[in-house]
Amino acid sequence: MDTLIEKINEFIKGLLVSGIMDILTNTFNTLNSRIDEVSNCLGQSPSDFQPAVFSMIRNLSENVIMPIAGIVLTFIACYELIQLVMAHNNLANFETWIFFKWVFKTFVAVELITHTFDITMAVFDVAQHVISESSNLITGSATIDAADLANMQTTLEGMDIGPLFTIFLGTFIVQLMFNIMAIVIYVIVYGRMIEIYLTISLAPIPFATFGNREQSMMGQNYLRSLFALGFQGFMIMVCIGIYAILIHEVMFTSDIMGSLWRAVAITFLLAFTLFKSGSIAKSVLHAH
Repeated sequence: MDTLIEKINEFIKGLLVSGIMDILTNTFNTLNSRIDEVSNCLGQSPSDFQPAVFSMIRNLSENVIMPIAGIVLTFIACYELIQLVMAHNNLANFETWIFFKWVFKTFVAVELITHTFDITMAVFDVAQHVISESSNLITGSATIDAADLANMQTTLEGMDIGPLFTIFLGTFIVQLMFNIMAIVIYVIVYGRMIEIYLTISLAPIPFATFGNREQSMMGQNYLRSLFALGFQGFMIMVCIGIYAILIHEVMFTSDIMGSLWRAVAITFLLAFTLFKSGSIAKSVLHAH
């Protein structure tokens, strides 16, 4: 009778250990696959992410917003000319070079709004290169060592059924947190791209303000905002990389249940930092 009970206990323990290891293995594999997906998604420029959407945004910008930018540029050019004239005592001290200066500044302003999308895409090309380079390092750091999983299994096999059942339930919670984080990452990444599309749709207007020193603050802040949106992707990659390393460490301590709860806490921390990545990037680049 005792032998039968022992065999039943061993059978249940085997099922629990196998279930825990399967859940943890799938969870870590999910982490690595999510990192790869996010790396590929963040590494794409706006024109590559959704070509059809980008084409629509570009057509709207060039056919609807560009005429408004032309009006703004005309006003700023006239205002700049008036300032130059008044600066020389209403032409009492006449110097012809001021008109050449005005023509040159107006020419530069026209060239800027003419090549608005070339400039904006250059910003995101730089950000794309940084993200692509960082993703290679982050992906490598998140790889799970098979030896660590084997040590985990050895520790589990030495436990009783009660603690194993508790850990089994805990692994379900961790797996649920990973699934929630997959949705959060999806929303943040796609939300960032939509914000990029909305921002570049109005690009000609702030670019039209570069012809005047006083009004150019709008254009300068717009450029900083573009760089902030671009490097927000790098911030997201850093957050995910830190998360992967922390999860890798806490999951293999002797207190397995405590490690699982720490993993849940770190997961919520990642969600918070991902939502803060945009404001942090804008704060670093002083973009409003």
